[in-house]
Amino acid sequence: MKRRILFAAVAALATGALLSGCANDELAKQYTSGVDKNFIAGSSGVTELTPSQRGKPIDFSGKTEDGTTVSAKADRGDVIVVNFWYAGCPPCRAEASDLQKIYAQYQGKGVSFIGVNTRDDAATVQAFDGTYKVTYPSILDADGGAVQLAFSGSMRPNATPTTLVIDKQGRISARIAGSVDDQPSTLTTLIDSALAEGK
Repeated sequence: MKRRILFAAVAALATGALLSGCANDELAKQYTSGVDKNFIAGSSGVTELTPSQRGKPIDFSGKTEDGTTVSAKADRGDVIVVNFWYAGCPPCRAEASDLQKIYAQYQGKGVSFIGVNTRDDAATVQAFDGTYKVTYPSILDADGGAVQLAFSGSMRPNATPTTLVIDKQGRISARIAGSVDDQPSTLTTLIDSALAEGK
């Protein structure tokens, strides 16, 4: 009985240590390589809504890592890709280059990208941008979580990372819960679908 209790205590401590180590670069490498020894990923899933299923337009705004204010209203008429992330999250690191490539692919084609950083300060976001060559802006949402609150309906970002596709009218048309790096073509398909609407 004592051995069982001791084993359970050791297992609980190990689990706590692993979960608190999300910022560990070694875990990011394991996640990217598919080894996944020490990282417990959230369930990944794609939800797409038909125009008749979508709710009201989502309005949000905030200051980015360089102090610029961006807003959904300013990009109304474009398809907007909104990615919720933070620097210490291994799947966020794994998907960064794919998101940047897709952003570059759609530049000048009526598609805007906005990151929403849920935990970090401006210096950390800028360091992440430099490391992963990310050139689209991210709203700093750690203090108050106003942007996260704007998406608090049925299609809220329950996990990090989550990527949302917003249609030309400002409504959520699709959500990818989990990393984009294992399904980049899924995101481009969802973007193309939203772009084709109303043509």
